[in-house]
Amino acid sequence: MSKKLKIRDLTLRDGQQSLFATRLTQEQINRVLPYYKDAGFFAMEVWGGAVPDSVMRYLNESPWTRLKTISDAIGGVSHLTALSRGRNLFGYAPYPDSVLDGFYREAVANGLGIMRIFDALNDLNNVKSSVEKINAVGAISDGAVCYTVDPHYTITFMDRVKALFGKKLPKPIFTDEYFVEKALGFEKLGAQMVTLKDMAGLVNPARVASLMPKLKQALKVPVDFHTHCTPGYGLASSLMAVIHGVDILDTNIWYFGGGSAAPAIELIYIFCKKMGVEIEVNMSAVSKIRAELLGIRRELAAYDLKKDSFPIAFDPLIDQLPEHVDKLFDKAIEAAKNNNEAELLDACHAIEDYFGFPKPNELVKEAEVPGGMYSNMVAQLKQLKAEHVLDDAMHLIPKVRSDAGLVPLVTPTSQIVGSQAVTCALDKLKGNPEYTTVSNQFKALVKGEYGKTPVAIDPKFREKITGSPIETPYDTNSYKAPENPVLPEYGGVKLAENEQEYLLLELFPNVASVYLKSVRAAEYEAKKPAVEEAKEEVKEAKAVEPITGPTIDAPMGGKVVEIKVKPGDTVKKDDVILVYEAMKMENDILSTMNGTVKRVLVKENDVVGTNDPLIEFE
Repeated sequence: MSKKLKIRDLTLRDGQQSLFATRLTQEQINRVLPYYKDAGFFAMEVWGGAVPDSVMRYLNESPWTRLKTISDAIGGVSHLTALSRGRNLFGYAPYPDSVLDGFYREAVANGLGIMRIFDALNDLNNVKSSVEKINAVGAISDGAVCYTVDPHYTITFMDRVKALFGKKLPKPIFTDEYFVEKALGFEKLGAQMVTLKDMAGLVNPARVASLMPKLKQALKVPVDFHTHCTPGYGLASSLMAVIHGVDILDTNIWYFGGGSAAPAIELIYIFCKKMGVEIEVNMSAVSKIRAELLGIRRELAAYDLKKDSFPIAFDPLIDQLPEHVDKLFDKAIEAAKNNNEAELLDACHAIEDYFGFPKPNELVKEAEVPGGMYSNMVAQLKQLKAEHVLDDAMHLIPKVRSDAGLVPLVTPTSQIVGSQAVTCALDKLKGNPEYTTVSNQFKALVKGEYGKTPVAIDPKFREKITGSPIETPYDTNSYKAPENPVLPEYGGVKLAENEQEYLLLELFPNVASVYLKSVRAAEYEAKKPAVEEAKEEVKEAKAVEPITGPTIDAPMGGKVVEIKVKPGDTVKKDDVILVYEAMKMENDILSTMNGTVKRVLVKENDVVGTNDPLIEFE
């Protein structure tokens, strides 16, 4: 009997998030859903990650409608899956059990079948409650162990000399045994499957050959493998996982695969056909999805970093491979079976090059950081017109990461560490000590609010960053549920009118507030009589009062999260005057002077540019 391989399709969530900034609309998704039902994937990842935030923020759509619409169309043929951050769900803040209960209950009621649960620190205490609650509501809990690597420390000749006299070099932390232990921990918590989730694409084929057999031997539950192609390992490592017995493989469909996304199922299909492995998917239906995705990708050109280099048209069911390309597949399989990583990578890169998939990102490969983390750092420095410090920031990543307990570089810790490395580089450039400027998220990470780090943080460093050497976990009793105000301007209705909408407020307070106000406004306008609209007067705009006093300005483009002062307040130098979000990190903006507030020039949730005035003093 031939070996069978189940496929989790990532196209509608991770694929579009990795390649097209999560901009797939519901209308575009609706075009492919009938074919997805025929395809019969084991699972379809359609929710979680950045989807709930993005569909509200950019598309003015409801995350719940998206999940329910897909569920109704698929009719239970495939498990619908989502990605969540354990007790943080889709956000960064930990939530109490009451929020987890409501969220998982509603998600399953709207069609969710599998919840993939991970924690950025691989702290199993942060996922325990989610595993239990997903199982309790009748869905499948998928425990995702985050793959990462030890940082590249700069080991000098003198370091090696000192090692001869007793100085210890850094000890590896992220060994095979580390990942097996975490996977077994998930299984003991009740996870019904376990995923080795390589969000940065850093797991190379040789490591898969070493680690996958150990996972399969240790675990009783099915094992899933998830990776990305960013640094050039994805296709080769996925082939290696299949050879070493993985039960489920994550893939995308052709035009949404490769590059910074997962490998294309069409290439995996060719490998499996040659090896006698049966992929449990209707590839004829996949061909129909692929045809629709070509047009959809063209529609997403504004968000497509590779819009001028589409993969060539190819259908593995009807198109014959040129002899030299066919031999590349054979060469890759032989190299993988012999654990010859160099030959395997050469063959897979040649295959991807023939079909027109993006080449490996050498910067990400050498730096061993997620592609999104790297691009986030570049964007941050461009906004500050300080691209020249990028090299310094990249060199600081191992130090910042080690200082913070050697955290895995996955969302949100990758953003936290990357942003902190940038600010440390800027501090050095200004002649200030490292960590002069520290984001609120970095403080929370070092304090212990995100959970236990893989390596204990030096109490002296914790005191330097947070003011106390004592590790302090986040207390969910301090959680404050968001207000659900009445909106008199829209007829006295509440902002959130049902439990699903209120859950959005709890998970995404700022984004959901803006989205729900737009929903209430549209409902109000639809009910308003035409006569009443005709009577509305256009009010004359008030003249803008010029700024005459000293101001505190925005350090970079971002959004105002919370305002701490009001006109007339007396402020001392270094008082916190507002909280500001830039590049997904919240920062306390401190007053640079003593004085009295004359005007607050912004409102909460305002998006402002670099050097825009925020507060005016008398």
